[in-house]
Amino acid sequence: MRSTRSLDDSLKSSSDGRRTPGRSEFAQSPAYSDVSSSRRSVSSLSSVKFAARSVAGVFGACFAPPETKTSKDLGDSDEFKAPSVVSDTSSAASSQRGRRGLYVNSYNSPQKMEPGTVKFTMAAINKATRNFSPSFKIGQGGFGTVYKGRLDDGTLVAVKRAKKVGRGLCSGASFPLVLSMYDKHLSVEFQSEIRTLARVEHLNLVRYFGYLEHEDERIVVVEYVPNGTLREHLDCMHGNILDFAARLDIAIDVAHAVTYLHMYTDHPIIHRDIKSSNILLTENFRAKVTDFGFARLGADSDTGATHVSTQVKGTAGYLDPEYLRTYQLTEKSDVYSFGVLLVELVSGRRPIEPKRELKERITPRWAMKKFNEGDAILTLDPRLIRTAATNLALEKILELALQCLGPTKQSRPSMRRCAEVLWSIRKDYRELSASDFRSLSSQSQRSAAI
Repeated sequence: MRSTRSLDDSLKSSSDGRRTPGRSEFAQSPAYSDVSSSRRSVSSLSSVKFAARSVAGVFGACFAPPETKTSKDLGDSDEFKAPSVVSDTSSAASSQRGRRGLYVNSYNSPQKMEPGTVKFTMAAINKATRNFSPSFKIGQGGFGTVYKGRLDDGTLVAVKRAKKVGRGLCSGASFPLVLSMYDKHLSVEFQSEIRTLARVEHLNLVRYFGYLEHEDERIVVVEYVPNGTLREHLDCMHGNILDFAARLDIAIDVAHAVTYLHMYTDHPIIHRDIKSSNILLTENFRAKVTDFGFARLGADSDTGATHVSTQVKGTAGYLDPEYLRTYQLTEKSDVYSFGVLLVELVSGRRPIEPKRELKERITPRWAMKKFNEGDAILTLDPRLIRTAATNLALEKILELALQCLGPTKQSRPSMRRCAEVLWSIRKDYRELSASDFRSLSSQSQRSAAI
């Protein structure tokens, strides 16, 4: 029997072992049962009816049409897809105190180094990607193009190459200024991503290998995650339906990753772009959060600060309306996005569905209304099998989503609390599923005897 791990161990888990365990490793662990035994359940359904009504009015103003899908050559793209809603550039995380994590000064020679000194050579990048061969292209976004690459030691990597701008696109007095601002925006995203990636290391975050900044080239190299994005799987682009148990496991993986960013790094990190297309899946359907271009250091609680004032960045459908209104960023903005993601996981729908009838176009608002009316089962992805265990878990997940979607940061739980609740939901789901299976097996045996 595998040894029991605490929730803290899971939340702080790093990838030092250099491997991605299968879901069975978590499935066999009794750790979640120890945690859930001392945990309060999510508040009763009746206590959240009023909150549902207040949440419903918040959604409409902050949503715009959803992202357009990008064609994929090798089936793994969208990996670094740029978000669709971006305001003017904001300052990247400026504080550099508290370095941590594994850094490399060459791609096959890991050692402890300071962030900002991890670099590849252009020759190594060209060799890994075969001079950026179109056949190696796996993703395209507003920031640039992603290529699959292979290092000299055989390690597969994802190579994110930033766009090059300002090269004779057109003439005109004002256009160079526009290009300069756009170039500055891309540079801020690039610096933010490498600074954040260099600070963190966790099983459910993409692993950072290094970067290159030379002349007009800006490149980030991270681990290659082979099974596409969560959004692709919810859209059945890989051929199979993502079952309910896998979706619950993915929600827990993401909760662990974001909790780690908020609580267990040297300084809280706010991702600012938690969404299904920024969640990559391994062959074993373990989730890894990616794309730290919008990441920002949170407020320094030691100084008494409660938020960071910054211009709005994020993706339509996932944006915290309070942040959108006040420009005050806190960890609870990630919690809001996670609430949208929970609804997306159980319903299979995108946050915005412009082709549906008006009352169903904003998926979180539609789902919360159904939940408030006692019709939560109508929000379940119709491709999933309805069972007693699924129905119960669905109610609890939507109840947690309702709390995450609270209109103010004070009304939302912490990401750690979200992880605890989801562990409890998974424990109950597995126990009830096992009970249903035993009952069905007994009935089959009796029928056979007759």
